[in-house]
Amino acid sequence: MRKDATILIVDDEEDILLTLRLFLKQHFDRVFTEHNPNLLPRLLRQYEPDVILLDMNFRKGDTSGKEGMQWLKKVIELDPTANVIMITAYGDVKVAVECLKNGAVDFVEKPWRNEKLLATIHAATRLSESKQEVKQLQSRQRIMSADIDQHYGDIVGESAPMKQIFQTIDKVAKTDANVLILGENGTGKELIARAIHRQSPRAEEAFINVDLGAIPETLFESELFGHKKGSFTDAKDDRTGRFEAASKGTLFLDEIGNLSLTMQAKLLTVLQNREIVRVGANNPTPIDIRLVCATNQPIYDMVRDKTFRQDLLYRINTVALTLPPLRDRVTDIPLLANHFLSVYARKYQKPSLKIAPDTMKKLQAYNWPGNIRELRHTVERAVILGDGDLLQPDDFMLQNLIQQEGMDQSLDSYNLDDLEKWAIQKAMTRHQGNITKAAEELGLTRAALYRRLEKYGL
Repeated sequence: MRKDATILIVDDEEDILLTLRLFLKQHFDRVFTEHNPNLLPRLLRQYEPDVILLDMNFRKGDTSGKEGMQWLKKVIELDPTANVIMITAYGDVKVAVECLKNGAVDFVEKPWRNEKLLATIHAATRLSESKQEVKQLQSRQRIMSADIDQHYGDIVGESAPMKQIFQTIDKVAKTDANVLILGENGTGKELIARAIHRQSPRAEEAFINVDLGAIPETLFESELFGHKKGSFTDAKDDRTGRFEAASKGTLFLDEIGNLSLTMQAKLLTVLQNREIVRVGANNPTPIDIRLVCATNQPIYDMVRDKTFRQDLLYRINTVALTLPPLRDRVTDIPLLANHFLSVYARKYQKPSLKIAPDTMKKLQAYNWPGNIRELRHTVERAVILGDGDLLQPDDFMLQNLIQQEGMDQSLDSYNLDDLEKWAIQKAMTRHQGNITKAAEELGLTRAALYRRLEKYGL
């Protein structure tokens, strides 16, 4: 049975190349030969060999082995993980030791015995596999370590909208279905993605988070699919992409609505084929991931406007979860505020802090355009700056609420944008942040109202 491995033979004698090729093709899937060592740099990139058989002498009458030693050093310089077996007709212990010191994994003499040669190459291919596994594990560990360092906490909520979200998570987490999480900035989309992962059969494997909005288009393939050393200017080492790092686990693609159509096409190809090709590589790598995506964009409107591919939406949207904004779950504000108070009171060593009842009413009256993220930062600021053991309304500076109160008294501008912003603020205040009711009164769809809220920073 032939082994799935790539062998490259570099020797100046054509009969040696032919003999080795005919013999090794019986045992390995890919065997390439070359008589000119000057082509080695290109051949390394082209074939990505698991094992290189390298002659020691390339000039007639030369028995010093110096040229072969120079090419060995060059190969190791280009790829420190290369597995090179040196071949010579003039071997001795001194030359063998020098080869090993310079990075060769073994040494064979001409004429060779086929059984011994085959055993030596098999040992080198096993070493190659081990090196690749170590590199992948190290790269995966770096990504996971950086990911684990990011802040996240438990999901807090008892409102009707959140109970419905929890019920959906319980159902979908047990499957491998792709999930699309929709919601405004700061509504906790990553927490939901992590909850799905923790309750899934993949919970013991990696959860890899990728903020697609932060990846330049020029680095998209390298970040997601990985790259080979030397594939572009800054590619100084092989790198495992996020898809490979998430193997057997969950890959969370945040802000997927920010992808250009070009990047959408590349992502769709990978999801359809269930394999990636590293930048600079030739062979595809199968992927086994559970995909969770998220966006704060009106993605269905984007499909209609042809700024998001419908076929990609179908691929990522087996199950959709729409997270309610904080203004639609006012009853959860006391729970969340007290949760963050507990976290930051402990962090800043103010264990006796409490939130006054009037303060809580003020927090519930605010429309929280930044949602839970804004509430968390607001509580942290109040804990740091507040005096005494009871946080009062004045300890929470809610700028939008101040602007709304001032707007109610007079409207000096007749600019259409100002008028629209004022009308939206009035409707949101009247309906205590209920998007559906405010949209109905304003004569807008929910999606249109969301866009205007984002436009005016409400």
